[in-house]
Amino acid sequence: MRSWSAPKIPSLPGAGLPLRLYDTSAREIRETTPGPTALMYVCGITPYDATHLGHANTYLAFDLVNRVWRDAGHQVRFIQNATDVDDPLLERAEQTGVDWRELAEREIELFRSDMDALRILPPDEYVGVTEVVDQVAALIGRLKDKGATYEVDGDVYFSVGAAPKFGAVSGFSEEEMLELFAERGGDPGREGKRHPLDWLLWRAERPGEPSWPSPFGPGRPGWHVECTTIALNCLGSGFDVSGGGSDLIFPHHEMGASEGHVATGEWPFAKAYVHAGMVALDGEKMSKSRGNLVFVSKLRAAHDPVAVRLALLAHHYRADWEWTPDQIETAHGRLARWRSAVELPAGPDGQALLRQVRERMADDLDTPGALAAVDAWAARASAGEGDDPEAPALVRAIADALLGVAL
Repeated sequence: MRSWSAPKIPSLPGAGLPLRLYDTSAREIRETTPGPTALMYVCGITPYDATHLGHANTYLAFDLVNRVWRDAGHQVRFIQNATDVDDPLLERAEQTGVDWRELAEREIELFRSDMDALRILPPDEYVGVTEVVDQVAALIGRLKDKGATYEVDGDVYFSVGAAPKFGAVSGFSEEEMLELFAERGGDPGREGKRHPLDWLLWRAERPGEPSWPSPFGPGRPGWHVECTTIALNCLGSGFDVSGGGSDLIFPHHEMGASEGHVATGEWPFAKAYVHAGMVALDGEKMSKSRGNLVFVSKLRAAHDPVAVRLALLAHHYRADWEWTPDQIETAHGRLARWRSAVELPAGPDGQALLRQVRERMADDLDTPGALAAVDAWAARASAGEGDDPEAPALVRAIADALLGVAL
């Protein structure tokens, strides 16, 4: 599947610091330890109602991971999927009378244009689930050979009893898991299952639904095993970061980790599980089911996309926060001040600012702290302080390379 265009990242003097991130599975902030090439998988959209600010908040977070790693001297191999066949997509297509393939293609193209406008670095491989159905079926076959699957009326399930590390990613109790599983696409009450938390790997063909041939009969993949397959095929087990929104901690990342563990015998499936916070509107989490969405495409039609990015950067990536219209106006003001400051012939020491921004970004992507440092530099420069003639150009490069803000 085609990705989107990559913005050029300026080079900065010296090298950045090792990146520390909050690892959900460890319940603490830890230093990432990639090799020469850092490996990252980020779960993509189900392509309907794209792209709202919750999506943008998540993908911006992992864009920053990508940028900080690159500044520290790593190459980055970044993989992302698009869940271009799934129950919610099919339901929306039926409701609107649009072919599901047409709906997915349209929404993915909108997503690409939004990511491009927000200057999100594109994945090295952008993979649609419909492109890898045979590979998903092959992984389910491996799980079957391990004795980890069983069937209920033709549907293939993963047995949670076959996963010795189940629960290690989220740390949730079984009671919490059951509640979230029911809320987030699971079927804990289905008759014939061995355990309420067993999850679907392959959905047998239903009338009117798309299906593909497989050793288990015609059907289509379950949700979690899709990402497991793509991550294993593109990165292998033990990659550096598995990322997404905090609503993916359970069941999606928990179940994917167990699939990877059982299939390969290796643990951990990912070295770190990193999650972005949720964005709310009018007191409720922004979600497709509630319909309380603010779309990036509408915002960028009315505002400079760089201001939209700055509005998101004002919040720490792990925080849950609420969108209000005044935030875009605040971002416009900040952008204007920064742009005015870097047009000056000189300013305060740019190297000192570079050290500050690197420190803030390496410390669990502290974007509010990084923005405050640039704010302070811009205020001093605008007040006539500093006589470093190279500072404005360096600050322009800092904002671009580390924050993705084009001045």
